Amino acid sequence: MSLKQPGLDGRHRDLDGQIDRKRGDTRVGTLRETYGPNFASDFRSDAKLSTVLERTGRRSLSELLSVAKK
Repeated sequence: MSLKQPGLDGRHRDLDGQIDRKRGDTRVGTLRETYGPNFASDFRSDAKLSTVLERTGRRSLSELLSVAKK
């Protein structure tokens, strides 16, 4: 039995079923490898996810992505 189950975007589920969250210190350049070159295009590639969330008024990467799709 595996302790980790596949989750979304290469993340995993903890034993309690919670999907692991992206850390706030993840760089925009790293996220662009997953979400495409236009992800957070107003920000430099060395900007932190926490900075992007703060400046856009979003609470999570999921919320930021859902707004970008609209």
